[in-house]
Amino acid sequence: MNIRDVAQRAGVSIATVSRTVNRIPTVNPELASRVWKAIDEVGYLPNTQARALVSGRSRMLGLIVSEITNPFFPELVQEFENLAVAQGYEVLIGSTNYDPARTESLMRRLLQRNVDGVAVMTFGVEEELVKKLVEREFPLVFVDAGPDLPNIHLVKVDYAEGIRQGVQHLAALGHRSIAFISGPLSQRSPVARRDAFVRSMAELGLAVSAGHLVEGNHTMEGGISAMERLLELPELPTAVMCSNDMTAIGALHALYRTRYRVPDDISVVGFDDIHLAQFALPPLTTVQMSCRDLAAAAVEGLRAGIEPDHPKHGRKEWQISTRLVVRRSSAFPRGSLPALVGSNIANGPIE
Repeated sequence: MNIRDVAQRAGVSIATVSRTVNRIPTVNPELASRVWKAIDEVGYLPNTQARALVSGRSRMLGLIVSEITNPFFPELVQEFENLAVAQGYEVLIGSTNYDPARTESLMRRLLQRNVDGVAVMTFGVEEELVKKLVEREFPLVFVDAGPDLPNIHLVKVDYAEGIRQGVQHLAALGHRSIAFISGPLSQRSPVARRDAFVRSMAELGLAVSAGHLVEGNHTMEGGISAMERLLELPELPTAVMCSNDMTAIGALHALYRTRYRVPDDISVVGFDDIHLAQFALPPLTTVQMSCRDLAAAAVEGLRAGIEPDHPKHGRKEWQISTRLVVRRSSAFPRGSLPALVGSNIANGPIE
């Protein structure tokens, strides 16, 4: 079946079919509906390569993420693809495993596939490559930070407010000895989260000892290792905040092997609110960073750079808010009066 069969079936011109398939917004909605119905009925498959040659656009978006093993990123990929497809774009996806050389290689491969724009939801893209792309007016979206150049769009996550909410939650429960497990400090996002933690503690007049700032790598294994280092301290902190949920789940696993119980002996708070967080034991208190909001901002940022008639064409930044989700992994610090009262209520009177 070809485009002529579709036009005949829908009772429209070949030009109308072509404009509909290329999603030209000026096509009459009723005619477009007839065309799409005819396409389904005859089983027509548009030649996307031919359309790209004619229109100069492939209607494909590139998405680069840090890793696929962290559940946060498959959730992000799914939301990004759902939103892109609903707006007439296909998606090509690559993961870097935090390797700058692999990031650059992925970017070049996506360009070879003639994508219309790329959302870089990771770090480590060579600035010289970015400048060359900007010279070609190629749309790029970065998360958190990127070069201040034309056609660069930024999705900025409010880490500071999310971390502040987590610290204030623990402080309100009575915690004063709070540790923080960061991600790899060679990357901007983990540094931003760690610095936000230190500032939030200072705002409350709470000191952070050097031993309570432990570097992880945003994996469960890294969370286990970091928690084991905290367990070696002369005195265990009463609470631990983690730079992401995978780290926090690793910390829960490390504590499960010991005599310490969460949250009776130590509270644990994560960051991201991945789907798995609510099924951890105990369910994880965490800071939610919506994958859907992140994906929506990235797709809209790319479209704003690709489509001259997009309502937000020229906009440079999109802000992503965060919020605390309180579950069962945080409670009053061990030895405090509220904790003892709660223990007495749970276990009955002490004789």
